[in-house]
Amino acid sequence: GLAGLLVGTLDAVLDSTSKVAPFRILHQTPDSQVYWSIACGSSREEITEHWDWLEHNVMKTLSVFDSNEDITSFVQGKIRGLIAEEGKGSFVKEEDPEKFREGLMKFEKCFGLPEQEKLITYYSCSYWKGRVPCQGWLYLSTNFLSFYSFLLGAEIKLTISWDEISKLEKTSNVILTESIHVCSHGEDHYFSMFLHISETFLLMEQLANYAVRRLFDKETFENDLVLHDPLQITKRGLESRAHSEQFSAFFRLPKEETLKEVHECFLWVPFSHCNSHGKMCISENYICFASQDGSLCSVIIPLREVIGVDKADPANRGVSISTKGKTAFRFTEVRDFEQLVAKLRMKCSATSSPQHIMHTEVSASSASDSPKDLDVGPSKMGQKDNSKTVSTEALMTVYHPQDAENLDSKMLKEKMKEQSWNILFVERGHGVSMFRTKKTRDLVVRGIPEALRGELWLLFSGAVNDMASNPGYYTELVEKSLGTCTLATDEIERDLRRSLPEHPAFQSDTGISALRRVLTAYAYRNPQIGYCQVWQS
Repeated sequence: GLAGLLVGTLDAVLDSTSKVAPFRILHQTPDSQVYWSIACGSSREEITEHWDWLEHNVMKTLSVFDSNEDITSFVQGKIRGLIAEEGKGSFVKEEDPEKFREGLMKFEKCFGLPEQEKLITYYSCSYWKGRVPCQGWLYLSTNFLSFYSFLLGAEIKLTISWDEISKLEKTSNVILTESIHVCSHGEDHYFSMFLHISETFLLMEQLANYAVRRLFDKETFENDLVLHDPLQITKRGLESRAHSEQFSAFFRLPKEETLKEVHECFLWVPFSHCNSHGKMCISENYICFASQDGSLCSVIIPLREVIGVDKADPANRGVSISTKGKTAFRFTEVRDFEQLVAKLRMKCSATSSPQHIMHTEVSASSASDSPKDLDVGPSKMGQKDNSKTVSTEALMTVYHPQDAENLDSKMLKEKMKEQSWNILFVERGHGVSMFRTKKTRDLVVRGIPEALRGELWLLFSGAVNDMASNPGYYTELVEKSLGTCTLATDEIERDLRRSLPEHPAFQSDTGISALRRVLTAYAYRNPQIGYCQVWQS
């Protein structure tokens, strides 16, 4: 890396065997005759890169020091820290445990934490004590964020528990180009001058999230082996998990999905007659694409919907994916496209089991047709008759006016919105695998018509994918919750008759029964919350 070439130590200057580079950056204060070699390069371009880095990350900070000796000590400490961190990065690649063991010994000696506390990794950085940066080491362990610095005879030691952090963010200002802000017990702490600040922040965010989940999300804690046993947490595991969570959140996929592969490629966009440059992301059950050329185009292809994967146009390293919705997605310039085709074919054959076929029926009925009640899918799969406990027709279908001649202005606007969405569906597809573009976002901003609200909410929230992964789950909850008597069910019964008075669907037994099922099932599923009153306000 860039900072790995910075050689500002006295040893480097005194090393007579070292090759003298034609370009160097030297540090000297006005009252000193000693020059310190800060960086070297074999070309003007290389040394200019080093100079730019120093300008943005070091020079802006020097004005806060009162003496030249402090400036020199800070610069020396900063460069030594960068060299040490670069060496740490290289030993990680070489899987040499000695350097990490050395860091672990310093960590244990400095902070005296419990023996079971596991050090994940450590970074060279500066901690701002007032207006003065203190160069030292930031240690990230399973339960604590720790910092240690010993500079000019002054020792700084800081330990913060992850579950005591109320704010964690990346910030920047005039003095600090990029820094990490940590707030705990009302106190602000700033760390800056990281070699890889994004990587550091990613790991800190993951460890802080783990601490919160251990405290508040008991269900996730019990089901997550890593959370249950913090000793299983590793740096590589944290990075992988963070990328998977970002992937799932961006595409609205079930949180269990793990990002397996990422391929840079082009996707043919038929309605625009052009290729969109972006990345294909693959998990256990989904193939996704997100553009990176400003077109805001994204696609989600569930493997349960895929009926064929073929090589297309080998000269352009093409991959063609066909779905049950009679849509073919063509990706080109895919590196190792032949291996990718083979992998995807294996994945698709693994998802052709009866269970996945049933998943497909659920998602197709909920995403491609008119909005149905959440309980329709399971009844189609040969389960026992649930007609007494669930509705077989959506309330919108029963109570939505269909007489086009007697529509008022509000209903006409709704019809116009519906027409706009129908045109979009014809042009860009319908259901989970539709092309999602800027036009899709614009229509959402304009407002979703009532007739499509249920379907599009399922689609854009990702709930349709959760339904497909858990067929029959809602019906099972309804059956378990019926007949239960709790404080939540008493509150629900009191409010049912006075809920949503402006909507005719909830002034009849059919609508009230549907509302009762949803509220009771939710209270049963989330007893710590109980009656979610805001749903009917």
